[in-house]
Amino acid sequence: MEHAGGSEEKQASVCNLVAVFENSSRTVGTAPGSHSLDGQPHSPEHQLPLSPGPWEAPPAEEALKSELRPVSRTYLNSLKNKLISGAWRKSCQPGAGPGPEAQEPEEKRVVQELLETEQAYVARLHLLDQVFFQELLREAGRGKAFPEDVVRLIFSNISSIYCFHAQFFLPELQRRVDDWTATPRIGDVIQKLAPFLKMYSEYVKNFERAAELLATWMEKSQPFQEVVTRIQLSEASGSLTLQHHMLEPVQRIPRYELLLKEYVQKLPAEAPDRADAQRALDMIFSAAQHSNAAIAEMERLQGLWEVYQRLGLEDDMVDPSNTLLREGPVLKISFRRSDPMERYLFLVGAARFRCQFNNMLLYCVPRVLQVGAQFQVRTRIDVAGMKVRELTDAEFPHSFLVSGKQRTLELQARSREEMISWIQACQTAIDHVEKRSETFKAAVQGPQGDTQEPKPQAEELGLRAPQWVRDKMVTMCMRCQEPFNALMRRRHHCRACGYVVCAKCSDYRAELKYDGNRPNRVCLACYTFLTGNVLPDSKEDKRRGILEKDSLAGPDQSLVCSFLHLMGDKWGRSGPRGWCVIPRDDPLVLYVYAAPQDMKAHTSIPLLGYQVTAGPQGDPRVFQLQQSGQLYTFKAESEELQGRWVRAIKRAASGWTPEGPDEEDMSD
Repeated sequence: MEHAGGSEEKQASVCNLVAVFENSSRTVGTAPGSHSLDGQPHSPEHQLPLSPGPWEAPPAEEALKSELRPVSRTYLNSLKNKLISGAWRKSCQPGAGPGPEAQEPEEKRVVQELLETEQAYVARLHLLDQVFFQELLREAGRGKAFPEDVVRLIFSNISSIYCFHAQFFLPELQRRVDDWTATPRIGDVIQKLAPFLKMYSEYVKNFERAAELLATWMEKSQPFQEVVTRIQLSEASGSLTLQHHMLEPVQRIPRYELLLKEYVQKLPAEAPDRADAQRALDMIFSAAQHSNAAIAEMERLQGLWEVYQRLGLEDDMVDPSNTLLREGPVLKISFRRSDPMERYLFLVGAARFRCQFNNMLLYCVPRVLQVGAQFQVRTRIDVAGMKVRELTDAEFPHSFLVSGKQRTLELQARSREEMISWIQACQTAIDHVEKRSETFKAAVQGPQGDTQEPKPQAEELGLRAPQWVRDKMVTMCMRCQEPFNALMRRRHHCRACGYVVCAKCSDYRAELKYDGNRPNRVCLACYTFLTGNVLPDSKEDKRRGILEKDSLAGPDQSLVCSFLHLMGDKWGRSGPRGWCVIPRDDPLVLYVYAAPQDMKAHTSIPLLGYQVTAGPQGDPRVFQLQQSGQLYTFKAESEELQGRWVRAIKRAASGWTPEGPDEEDMSD
């Protein structure tokens, strides 16, 4: 009797709890701003609970109500009947679990998941429409900090979407799940939903613009930012940002597609709902394509926004039409310092056809104190007109050249694979811009438009930043061939051609287009070409001496060329190492330079009649040239290189000359 009395008390208490649910669903008023699709106020049966603001604590007497989620009247009646009949006690007894014959079918579990996710989705829509939207509208109405039109543009037609799902689709889906035994189908319900998905087209099309407006006004308006931040930090927002919540409607349609596809797969072949479900799936599929595109667009904007934050949010650089193509660390090869410097590159391209001129390579320097921005933009190089190629440099492997209108850079990657990846990414961006430019020109000029011939290399002087010759590659002025020294003849760079020249040869100024037509230091040759002025004391008529021959560092211009160590007292102050060349156009003479880019050799040796012998030191890398009292001793970097030099000099000593440009060469 005591046990029966306890059961009756439990049953009565649970029935009282059900009555509390019923009373709360009858008495709660309509949420502000809620409306039906036809514009008329909805009936009390479909009224939604009005929760307090997410930042407000509910009164103690309403704590129970605020924690309870609204449920249907059908579910409440079913629960009451189950409690009265005592069925709840049977289901809780050990071993009373459902047997194999009572197990729910797989398609029913998919439908249950659809219902649960729809309930969570409606709660998120409620947060967007009734909390974020309404609070921002209220704040905009109080003052002039930001206009109401901006708020309406950000949230688009979210009120209509919320109204449809909260008042029509969710209740219909709930009824169908409750009556699943009598009506085991949802295909017809989904087909009713599909035509209303056209509402999402407006939201998805406006989504990119809404994200841009939200980011702009979060930075621009302090009251706007305070309202959004206050709601985001509330428990109702779940510590998620407004941008995250705004993405929910975009993601919902693909979610419908996945669940409905799984539902169709789980249905038996003879199921009565199979035909309706398949038709509903086809209708959902077309709507999902727009949402997938919007999700990709959101990911692009999110990635681009992170880049702008790392760069310090410079106003003239924040362009939502761009997309990040590649980023990564590189080393900058300095023309003065021997050790490369750490740098960082961002390759940014345009995401839209009309923004083809936004493609650029951002050359950045890491900040020492990374408070806020991580990088400082040193140079922006337009992809239009940019050139990129691999550099062959034994001292700096995996190096490549980026030549743009604003600046030319010699960069070194961490590996060959990374270098190739950078070259390919830059070249793809260059080809993309050139292709769109050609399409634009063809549309303007027509089929009979004039084709512009490519400009010669010399005509690019002043139009693009040159590649600067490194200081250590030359020991003398590349114009007058006078040797450099630290006191009287220092090194300078011509800003037009990049040559290393002395102060006397670079004492000229010319406007350079790539530098905004500002006057820059240039050499005499570039000054004459750029300005058209020929000075009376021009050195162009000066006859070249026998040693004034370009070093011809390229293997295609020489039979053999490399650094050789110069041994013995014969060389005097020439140094321990020299750049040695046997030119193709003078194959019987060995020229010795101080550096590969020198315009004048300090020694020339006619090779006819010389004998080549091994060195006295017993080192296989050493060889000597000897003739009538003249003796020169050289040491190669390797035994294989020494063999190439010995063969080339023996040929020249015998009077052999190449018959054509494709004749075998032995250059390093």
